[in-house]
Amino acid sequence: MDLSAIFLGTGGSVPSARRSTASVLLVRGGTRLMFDCGEGTQRQLQRSLGLTQVDEIFLTHFHADHILGLPGLLKTYDLTAREEPLTIYGPRGLRDLFKTLGRLIGRTDYSIDLIEIDPGEAVRYDGAEVQAFAVEHSVRANGYVLIEEERPGRFDPEEAKRLGVAEGPAFAALQKGEEVEGSDGSVRPQDVMGEARAGRIVAITGDTSPCHSTVAAAADADLLIHDASFSEEEVQRAADTGHSTVGQAAAVAREAHVKMLALVHISSRYHVGTVLDEARDVFEHCVAPKDFDVIEIPFPERGDPTLVPNGAREPDKHSSEVSASPELEPGV
Repeated sequence: MDLSAIFLGTGGSVPSARRSTASVLLVRGGTRLMFDCGEGTQRQLQRSLGLTQVDEIFLTHFHADHILGLPGLLKTYDLTAREEPLTIYGPRGLRDLFKTLGRLIGRTDYSIDLIEIDPGEAVRYDGAEVQAFAVEHSVRANGYVLIEEERPGRFDPEEAKRLGVAEGPAFAALQKGEEVEGSDGSVRPQDVMGEARAGRIVAITGDTSPCHSTVAAAADADLLIHDASFSEEEVQRAADTGHSTVGQAAAVAREAHVKMLALVHISSRYHVGTVLDEARDVFEHCVAPKDFDVIEIPFPERGDPTLVPNGAREPDKHSSEVSASPELEPGV
C-alpha cells in the first residue's frame, strides 16, 4: 500500500510568493487525510492534484495560518456537489470555532462532523490509526502520528509444499494464522511464515516548542514533520512564542531516531538552504520541502523515505493515487 506526504503549505505564519501556509495531505492507499488547512489550501490543491476530496481533516490548533483555508475548501466542496460526509478532528474548542466559521460556510448538502480529540485518543483505520499527542505551543494544540499495524511475515510456499500442504485454501489459511494439515501432521503458521514486518510511522507536530511528548510519539518514525520557525540565533523568540528552531527540531529527530525529518513553518525571513545546513549539523537526514513536494514512504524493507521535488504537480514522479473532483464551471 502506497503512503506519501504531499506538502501543500510549508511556510510560516505569513505566506510568501513561494510558500503557502500550513497544510499536509497524507495519502495512504485510497485514504486521504489532511493535516491543517491554512489560507489558500484549496487553491494549492487546484494548482497541483486537483480539488481532491479529502476523507478527514485533522487540525493541530486554531491559529489563523492553520485554519483559514477551511471556509473556502468546505464551501467549494458543497458547490461541486460533494455527497460524502466529512469529519474534522481538532483539540477542544473545535465546536466553538465552527460557531464562527459556520457563518461563513453556511449550510452544506453534505454532513460535517466535528470531533474534539484529546492527547492519547486515536482514530482507527484499516490497518492503522492516527493518535493525537500533546505538543507545547502558545495555545492548546495537538500533534498527530499515523501508526500502521505490523504486517505478517512473508509466506514461503516452497516450505509449505515440502511439509505436504496442498496449494489453495490451505495456503490462505496459513497466511491468516491458522494451522492446517500437512503430509506428516499439523503445520503451524510459524513453520512457513517469516517474522512480522513493521508498519510505517509518520508524525506531524504542527506548531510546537521541542518537547518530550514529540520524541515519544515519533520514536523510530519513518518521517517526522516538525515546526522549524526560527534559526538558532532566535532561540529565545522561539521559546517565547511556542515554536522551535531548526536545530531544536533536528535534535528532536535525532533523539527519536527517525529516518527522515521534514522541516516546515520556516519563517520567510530566512534563506531555507542556510537554515537547512544548521539542522543538518545536528541531524543529517533532514529536508525542507517546498510547496508541492512529495515524500514517498515505502515499507521499511523496501528502503527509506524519498523526497520527490514538485511531485504533486508532476504525478508521474510518484506512485500514490489521488482522485480529484472537477473544477467549477464558469458561472457556477
